[in-house]
Amino acid sequence: MPLTTPKKMFENAYKGKYAIGAFNVNNMEIIQGIMEAAQTENSPVILQVSAGARKYAKHNYIVKMVEAATQNCAVPVVLHLDHGADFEICKDVIDNGFTSVMIDGSHYQFEKNIELTKSVVDYAHERGVWVEAELGQLAGIEDEVVGKENVFTDPDEAVEFVERTGCDSLAVAIGTSHGAYKFKNEPELNFELLEKITKNLPNFPLVLHGASSVPEEFIEMANTYGGQIKGAKGVPEFMLRKAAKLGVCKINIDTDIRLAITATLRKMLYDYRSEFDPRKFFGAARQAVKDMVSHKMRFVLGSSYKM
Repeated sequence: MPLTTPKKMFENAYKGKYAIGAFNVNNMEIIQGIMEAAQTENSPVILQVSAGARKYAKHNYIVKMVEAATQNCAVPVVLHLDHGADFEICKDVIDNGFTSVMIDGSHYQFEKNIELTKSVVDYAHERGVWVEAELGQLAGIEDEVVGKENVFTDPDEAVEFVERTGCDSLAVAIGTSHGAYKFKNEPELNFELLEKITKNLPNFPLVLHGASSVPEEFIEMANTYGGQIKGAKGVPEFMLRKAAKLGVCKINIDTDIRLAITATLRKMLYDYRSEFDPRKFFGAARQAVKDMVSHKMRFVLGSSYKM
């Protein structure tokens, strides 16, 4: 099945009150693990690439690996740019096979964000590419995206922003944050705000960034085998399921993949100290990604068997 845009995915997700997982990819094993999970779960999936991933793996390698992964694939797949910083990077990936882009002007003033987003929308729509934008800011760190504090999305500004830019989906800030250290106290998302945004933008797909759950099992495993990950806390999975019933059609997951791989590699390197075949280690890491993504699709996103 060739790459597609999120349009039909999100229409079905909105009606069915579930969400599509957008999983960040950086190498072959991550792509393989995600795609194996998607096919096992018969779930649509979004593979998303950050600026950091493009620098690490190189653009052509990632595109070719995704092309290989989607050959003879029966589930819909979107190739999406995560946190595009400017018009140029969005144009570059659009011209080179991406079917969806996010332009992130959230750190600019309202009018500048609109201007930047509109320029990307005009270029992308002429070429049949989906555009995600962001209004509000998330705290935390993810690759090259750094936010000092949460700035919640204003529901009234959201309407004006969507109308003036023509963007296809909107990432909103309701309390999630990037990275593994999302909450100092008990996790809390502003569902009242989310309901207001959904009411103001009926049938319009919303997006949650910074939505990894930071499973304790991965933290414990990593620390048991030499890691020093302390105080990490993510978004409880029941909160993500609730968000999917309130207009959120795309949920981004990156940190959980990193943790699954890191914890598994630490354990494997400890358990097999005489082993030097990297396939043994990275094969286990790939399986950990598959298992984690399958769990998310079935029990958190609700996207399993939603073709």
